[in-house]
Amino acid sequence: MRGPHGRLMKMLAKPVLCACLAAILLPASAFARAPDRAPQDNQTQRRKQGPGVSVREIERRVIPRMPGAQYLGFDYEPSSDIYTLKFLRNGSVIWVDVDGRTGKIVRRAGN
Repeated sequence: MRGPHGRLMKMLAKPVLCACLAAILLPASAFARAPDRAPQDNQTQRRKQGPGVSVREIERRVIPRMPGAQYLGFDYEPSSDIYTLKFLRNGSVIWVDVDGRTGKIVRRAGN
């Protein structure tokens, strides 16, 4: 290209090409970064430690330790791996928290 416009085009070609490449590559590099895995790291660690104790085994261990109480069922909190077993005795609710990894009672509330 000859003439005044040819020289202008040649001067602009490199910066425009760089800008186009940057526009394409920079967003792609943002996706390539490793995501923040802090919340998942705890869950991954627990999985690596093994499956823990089954809820049936926890029930087998805890229910006999609650004489005179009616077993109502359990709740499970996956973020802490805690099973909460619920009992009813003399009109009062008793909550027993059990560590799902070890099967040990970690807290008891109620009468």
